[in-house]
Amino acid sequence: MRPMASTSTVPARHDRGPSGLRRRGRFPQPKQRRSGHRRWNVDFRKIVRGTGKTLIAAGILIFLFVAYELWGTGFAQRRDQKALKSKFNQSLTTSTTVPTAGVPPDTITAPADDAVGVIQIPKIGVDQAVVEGVGVEDLKKGPGHYPGTPLPGEPGNAAIAGHRTTYGAPFNRLDELKPGDPITVRTRAGTFRYEVSDSSVVSPDQVSVLDPTPDNRITLTTCNPKYSAAERLIITATLASPPAPVIEAPKNPPPADRNALAGLSGKSAAKGPAIAWGLLAALIWILAWCAGHWWRRWPAYVIATPVFLIVLFVFFENFSRLLPANV
Repeated sequence: MRPMASTSTVPARHDRGPSGLRRRGRFPQPKQRRSGHRRWNVDFRKIVRGTGKTLIAAGILIFLFVAYELWGTGFAQRRDQKALKSKFNQSLTTSTTVPTAGVPPDTITAPADDAVGVIQIPKIGVDQAVVEGVGVEDLKKGPGHYPGTPLPGEPGNAAIAGHRTTYGAPFNRLDELKPGDPITVRTRAGTFRYEVSDSSVVSPDQVSVLDPTPDNRITLTTCNPKYSAAERLIITATLASPPAPVIEAPKNPPPADRNALAGLSGKSAAKGPAIAWGLLAALIWILAWCAGHWWRRWPAYVIATPVFLIVLFVFFENFSRLLPANV
C-alpha cells in the first residue's frame, strides 16, 4: 500500500523569506514609524520651471524697455522738433523790433514755449531746435539751453545739454568733434559761427564748466560714455563771429543753488508716477494669469495684452524720467 501524500501547506522554498515565513499574502508588512515632523513634498521641477519663466519675463521686459529708450523715444522727439522748427521759422518772419523803455531798440522778444534757436553741426549731422531748460520734459523735445547762461551768440559762456542715446540722441556723436570743426547756431538775433576748441570728460557734479567766462564760447554737455551716465562729455567752442546784443528771451530764472540742477544731469523727476504705473502693470498681468487659470487661458491673455501694453508704455515713459535727463 502506497503512503498517502502529505496535505501540508508549507510554502515552497522560493516563497519563503529569510526567516522561512511566507513573504506575500500571509503576514502584513510592518508599518513605518511616523516622525514627529511633517514632511513637505517639494517639487524642485516646479521651482525651476517657475524661476525660469520669471527670468524670461524679466528679460522680455528689459528688452522692451531698452527698445523703447533707443527707438521709441525718438518718434515723439522728431514730432516735437518739426513743430519747434516750424514755429521758430515763422517767428523769424513775423517778429518786429518794438522799442520799450529800458530795453535796447534791437531787442527781439521770443514767444513763450518756443525754441531759442537752431544748432547745426555739419560734421555729425546735427540740425536741432534748442529749447529753454534742461529738465526731463525739456530735453525730450531736443537740446536744452541751461537757464542762467547767455543765449547762443551772446557774450559769455552759453551752455547747451542734449541726449546721447535716447530721444533722438542729438549729441550721440559729439565725441567725434575735433578742434576747428564748425558749430552754427541761428537765433532771433542772427546766425553765429563757433569753432571747436577743446573737449573733456568730467564728473556729473562738476558744474564749473557752466561758470561765466571772459571769452565768448558755447559749451555742449552730454552723458559719457554712450549708454551710460557715469560721466559727462564737454565740448567747448569759441565764437568766431561778432557777438550779438543781449536778447530779452523767456529764460527760466537761474537756480540759487547749482545743485538744484542735479549737477550736469538736469532736473530729476518724481518717482511716484513710475511706481504707480509699474504696480498697475503688474496687477493687470496677475489678473490675466488668474483669469487664464480659472476661465480660459488664451481669451484671457488676448483681452489683457492690449491693456497691459498700453499701461507698460506709460510705465516706461515715467520710468525713463528717473534716468539722468541727458542720457
